[in-house]
Amino acid sequence: MSFTSKFKKRLFFINETNFNDSSLEVFDYQYHHNSVYNHFCNSLRKTPGTVRTIYEIPFLPIEFFRSHVILSVDRDVEKIFKSSGTTSHNRSAHHIPDLKFYHKAAKKTFEHVFGELSSKKIIALLPSYVEQGDSSLISMVDHFLNYAAPGSDYFLERTLSKSLKSNTENIIFGVSHALLNLEISESTSNTIIIETGGMKGWAKEITRTELHQIIFQKTGINKIWSEYGMTELQSQAYGENGLFRFPKWVKALIREVNDPFTYQEKSKSGGINVIDLANVETCSFIETKDLGKINEDGSFEVLGRLDNSDIRGCNLMV
Repeated sequence: MSFTSKFKKRLFFINETNFNDSSLEVFDYQYHHNSVYNHFCNSLRKTPGTVRTIYEIPFLPIEFFRSHVILSVDRDVEKIFKSSGTTSHNRSAHHIPDLKFYHKAAKKTFEHVFGELSSKKIIALLPSYVEQGDSSLISMVDHFLNYAAPGSDYFLERTLSKSLKSNTENIIFGVSHALLNLEISESTSNTIIIETGGMKGWAKEITRTELHQIIFQKTGINKIWSEYGMTELQSQAYGENGLFRFPKWVKALIREVNDPFTYQEKSKSGGINVIDLANVETCSFIETKDLGKINEDGSFEVLGRLDNSDIRGCNLMV
């Protein structure tokens, strides 16, 4: 059995105690099996022989996914996820060798936060993403619909309200610009909204707090969560009131903007680096262009985009 096959079997047992050792193990593997990452690490003179802690691991700039195929295994890929973006060219592409594993990790993460899918009606309000056909978000929601309560499906704004008439808890997965157009007159005490971003190019930029206030005013729904995910990660974070948490196999680090190997203390802002061990077959160490901070309780916040970073459809300014 290959290293990645064995590692995927134990991914969901990773915890605070073994996270660092697991990360160094994956770094060693990807250094030797991912040619793009290997060249990047060598350019920084970072090797498994010199890296002793997770803070010494090189994080691959996220823009590499636009110009290179990032793979750590020699096998056919089952799916290529592409970023939404606001331009039709030069979108990020994440080559996924094991789509079933992506779905399994996504389902475990969701159910840890919100409970069993079988007890939830999933109401997907994701126009524009559906049409693209290569969205990781759509692939995840499609998978959730297979396990969710009867009546779960994709809806348009004008037909969604009727679908809320149910004794089952409703969870609306909604792209931000569609949620802004949503008006609900029905009782919504058993409904949660999960907004997934998606404001770029649709309307005047507003903060996440402003977005949630408008949604509440129009719908009466006060349980509003956010999802933090991206094409280049196989894992997601969910957060209420803008306070996100990843599953135990993922860690966010906050780097000093002008020095990628210097990390900020809690409550200080900087660039978000993500260790996503579910990316064992691609690259687990991603330097994003998001600005954020880690709070004392371990949650993290996304504060916006770094200056001059590429515009992406999932971005929501804070």
